[in-house]
Amino acid sequence: MARRNRYDVDEELETPFNMAQFRRMLHYALPYKKTMLLVLIVMIAASALSMLSPYLLKIAMDTAIPGKDVRLLLILAAIYLVVVLVVAFFTSYRMRTMNIIGQSIIHDLRLDMYRHLQRLPFSYFDSRPHGKILVRIVHYVNSVSDLLSSGLINAVVDAISLIIILAYMILTDPGLTLYGLLGLPLLVLGIFSLKGLQRRARRRLNQSSSNLTAYVQESMQGMTITQLFAREAENRQVFRELGDNYHHRWMDVVRLDLLFWPMTDFIGSVTVAFLYGLVVWWVRSKTGPAVPVGTMIAFIAYVQRFWAPINNLANFYTQLLNGASYIERIFEFLDEPLEIEDAPGAKPLPRIDGKVEFCDVTFSYEPGHPILEHLSFTAQAGESIALVGPTGAGKSTVVNLISRFYNLDSGKILIDGHDISQVTLDSLRSQMGIMLQDPYLFPTTIMENIRYGRLDATDQECIEAARAVCAHEFIMRHPDGYQTVIREHGSGVSSGERQLISFARVMLSAPRILILDEATASIDTKTEKALQLGLARLQKGRTSFVIAHRLSTIRDSSQIFYIADRGIAERGTHEELLKKDQLYAALHKSQIFAMTGKEL
Repeated sequence: MARRNRYDVDEELETPFNMAQFRRMLHYALPYKKTMLLVLIVMIAASALSMLSPYLLKIAMDTAIPGKDVRLLLILAAIYLVVVLVVAFFTSYRMRTMNIIGQSIIHDLRLDMYRHLQRLPFSYFDSRPHGKILVRIVHYVNSVSDLLSSGLINAVVDAISLIIILAYMILTDPGLTLYGLLGLPLLVLGIFSLKGLQRRARRRLNQSSSNLTAYVQESMQGMTITQLFAREAENRQVFRELGDNYHHRWMDVVRLDLLFWPMTDFIGSVTVAFLYGLVVWWVRSKTGPAVPVGTMIAFIAYVQRFWAPINNLANFYTQLLNGASYIERIFEFLDEPLEIEDAPGAKPLPRIDGKVEFCDVTFSYEPGHPILEHLSFTAQAGESIALVGPTGAGKSTVVNLISRFYNLDSGKILIDGHDISQVTLDSLRSQMGIMLQDPYLFPTTIMENIRYGRLDATDQECIEAARAVCAHEFIMRHPDGYQTVIREHGSGVSSGERQLISFARVMLSAPRILILDEATASIDTKTEKALQLGLARLQKGRTSFVIAHRLSTIRDSSQIFYIADRGIAERGTHEELLKKDQLYAALHKSQIFAMTGKEL
């Protein structure tokens, strides 16, 4: 799993593309089927009308001009003008409508993908570069939208146009029609010969595109480290290699794609040349039927038009093969299992007091390697529970299980007597307030970052929340105060200030259970002292779980759990654990020595 989280690792698809996937994709076009049907009818009418032109020319050259029938010529000219205007109007309607439908399909599909993205487990994001996820939601969806909308409609229109052209060819000259179709078997053979090569080339291109996007995204996130260690030249070389790989694979695709239209054009041209030669031979040998000039010109025009929709269908087939690789990736993403989701029949969790019970809980990230084993404890509503212990012992795991970010191997967790595996995730997490060591701030104003805790909050409520956690003073030191814009990745404010803004955000959300995971690690000692007042207000009347390496921040906790050896090695208040003079006391002594240089 770890190796998968690299920009240069190509992802293998678990299942090959098949028509079932394409039919599944067509479901996104179903809401627009009535409009698409109307467009189809309009385009068939436009196609049928546009095919009148050669037949009108045949009548003019074989009948009107030899008979010097000016009236008939004027009628034919008027009909031709009407045909041109109607076809232009229908084409404009088709282009405008199909663009609307195409963008609607993009919106619906991308919305489903984003909705699924928000429900995926943490392990999914840990195992993939984010750039590879991004390219699916943005690039791949754009690439299939035309296939589902205008591409599909145009393919149907082209198929019907073939039938219409064939009908006109038969109407013009049934005998020549058979000769005009002689090149068709060669074209079909060529198309099927290239199909497999095209699909493999397109899949390799998609892998290369995904790798390139992932590396660019990774480089942007790590630009500070790159410049600190002067790695620009090495990174440019990596990017050059990825870019060269993408270039070569793109050219492989282009070379195969460009074989279609020359092949179609060549076969069509050979067919037309054959027809001209055939008619000349008939005339010179006087062995064939007499073909009037107008009929011959009209028939050649139909033959040339006959190959145009075939060329379009060949291009659609190429588009379908290309789209297949995108569809594979899209459905690979949409079929990614949701490890954490509402159980069948799950009910909303009512407003809670905050009593938390772990009942014989066992949990492991990897089968056979438990992090927690047979863990049991009870936190009464309103209590403050501190979790301390060595790195990797499972402190963060305990609080992540309360929010049900992972499923248990065995046992259960109760909140106010409700099994959290049987309540809806939204109702559970909406009553949680979680503060992490490195909180994320959105690139918007400080006010909007605080309001993210409760979107309907007023400005005054946001300010009061900031006051409560001692953030108001530093916010007002900024020239724009609460309207100060936080730049990307929280730049523009210090680590401690980011923490305080996040504290205000949690305070505003008024959670019933509060989780602080190393939340004061980035705050200096002076700020920390001021923050204790805000934390006391935030924790009042709420159950809180605090993970901290600074023992000074948890000495007033209701209970302190020392997490080690897959469970709770010690538990008690600060004073009780110091009296025991065991694990917690040793940790306390080491911190005093680190700060003062004196042993207790």
